Amino acid sequence: MFKHLPRKWYVGLFAGLLLSTSACSAQSPSAAAPYTDGAEYVTLPQPQRYSPEGKVEVDEVFSYGCIHCAEFASIADKLRRSLPPGVVFKLIPAAFNDAWLPFAQAYYASKQLGLVDRTHLQLFEAKFGEHYPINSLDELADFYARNGANRDEFLRIANSPEVMAKIKHDTALIQQWQVDGTPTLVVDGKYRVNQVDSRQELADVALWLAKRELAAKSQ
Repeated sequence: MFKHLPRKWYVGLFAGLLLSTSACSAQSPSAAAPYTDGAEYVTLPQPQRYSPEGKVEVDEVFSYGCIHCAEFASIADKLRRSLPPGVVFKLIPAAFNDAWLPFAQAYYASKQLGLVDRTHLQLFEAKFGEHYPINSLDELADFYARNGANRDEFLRIANSPEVMAKIKHDTALIQQWQVDGTPTLVVDGKYRVNQVDSRQELADVALWLAKRELAAKSQ
């Protein structure tokens, strides 16, 4: 159901960028947890949060080039809206290969321009629902220009050293999280949702883990 990529997806991302080589409240002691470590989720051997913020994070590793991410997007949006205070939802664009690099650049350019909330679901719909040819950075620039961006400013930001550095950072972290497919959800840099039967269960496991982590932090 989800896109899984071979471990060598880091090789050839682009020259000089790649580093190397794809929850309910805390349970009482007597309550059986609905999900199992090693099955529906795994505890990561080297925990690493995406940001230094104090809130619990639910991070979605995604790409605008991934049809499975498009199919999950509305569920992810509902998950984001359902998170309790103290939990934040973050998007992390994966540049698994050269073809996905422009989508990661576009995400960070649109974020800097304040367009993500307006365009995130729209871009998936335009690409996979309406079948617009949106693959290259120029085609992405056209899409964002139709949605309020200055095209030249968008391209300047997308190609900036700052954006490329963010993508490099993301690539290293995604590798550390052992993510090999999209969409993937990681909770607080500690847990990666693993084997699930549906896109809804992907969200449900992440929500349970986030609430459990939030309860643990409040003790």
